Amino acid sequence: MTFEQHARSFGSAVEAYEHGRPGYPAEVADWLVPRAARRLVDVGAGTGKFTRTLLGRGAEVVAVEPHPAMRARLATLLPDVRALDGTGEVVPLPDASADALTFAQSWHWVDPAAGITEAARVLRPGGVLGLVWNVRDESSDWAQRLGDVITRPEAQRMSYDDESVLDGPFGEREHRVFAWVHEQDRSAFLDMVLSRSYVIVLPDAERADLRRAVEELLDTHPDTAGHDVVRVPYRTHVHRYERRP
Repeated sequence: MTFEQHARSFGSAVEAYEHGRPGYPAEVADWLVPRAARRLVDVGAGTGKFTRTLLGRGAEVVAVEPHPAMRARLATLLPDVRALDGTGEVVPLPDASADALTFAQSWHWVDPAAGITEAARVLRPGGVLGLVWNVRDESSDWAQRLGDVITRPEAQRMSYDDESVLDGPFGEREHRVFAWVHEQDRSAFLDMVLSRSYVIVLPDAERADLRRAVEELLDTHPDTAGHDVVRVPYRTHVHRYERRP
């Protein structure tokens, strides 16, 4: 299964993605968005999970998403957001037209060299490039067991990279981590698992086996057995880069 096929796979799981995937703490956008921002652009926006946190923090919020089904769902959920067809390598906006460009759970889909060049083109001097990842905190036994069940080798390229450093006309990286807990019902939690690209592309039998293994963990682990709400701890890693003049 190619990386491109993984990227395209989300179209078959739009509703599961929207239902199950976590959002992001408001504090992330508070820290990322520069003062007096006008145009904020969320790239690889999916159904708008991070786009929502940008609302009200600039005069205009624009979402850029290459998959038509994802883009259509975002447009329905967030009718005040302009949703454009594009990628991190080709952002359909003029030069120096954005005050912030964010990639939440999407920078790993981008060719870094091309993405850096395009970000530098689109951002105004003093604008901010923000790279954001929700990473499960596996310090508890429950979360560690979950990781053991659902992680696959195919997920490695889609994982968070703490060593990312950008070339080009950007200042030094600022890095912050926001710890929080996402609470969701069992159905939404299962959709969170099943909407991962490396799970979507599994053969039907393997995907069914994975679902059964997750359900067994929910039914037997003391932290989740008999509970209506599943609590998943996250550490949201945020990299902030300022566009130099």
